[in-house]
Amino acid sequence: MTDMTAATVTTADTQDAPRYLEPGWFTRNVFNRLMARLAKWGVSVWGSRQLAVRGRASGEWKTTPVNPLDFEGGRYLVAPRGTTQWVRNIRVAGTAELRLGRKVEPIAVVELADADKPAVIREYLRRWKAEVGQFFDGINERSTDDELLAVAAGFPVFRILPAP
Repeated sequence: MTDMTAATVTTADTQDAPRYLEPGWFTRNVFNRLMARLAKWGVSVWGSRQLAVRGRASGEWKTTPVNPLDFEGGRYLVAPRGTTQWVRNIRVAGTAELRLGRKVEPIAVVELADADKPAVIREYLRRWKAEVGQFFDGINERSTDDELLAVAAGFPVFRILPAP
């Protein structure tokens, strides 16, 4: 989700380290809490949901606001901040829940290969650029496939499937 303050990039100096933009104070303490409360009350902002996924070590439910994307007959989760905790957790769990009010939608996910991401990232930016565009390293909805492919590894994308 968005951040009104500068994000901290927490990666090593090697190209092998995953990209992660740490949320600033405003996002952690104001914006995400507001979005979580709205989702709990059943209010969606442009399709937003609360993603709930089991923690890798604790097994406890961890939640974060997300913007699921409907695109070309599929649904996707895009991680504009990179390899976040929810990304790490969902990679291990393979399943999660999208929550809005009392409605709980169990889901499974499959991570897209980098080569399959450009069109999804482009549409995600077209839809939510005002909210998340600052996290996309200078690319936008008009970027070429080659430009999007060059940064695709830093933006995990998951196709949402029905839960088994």
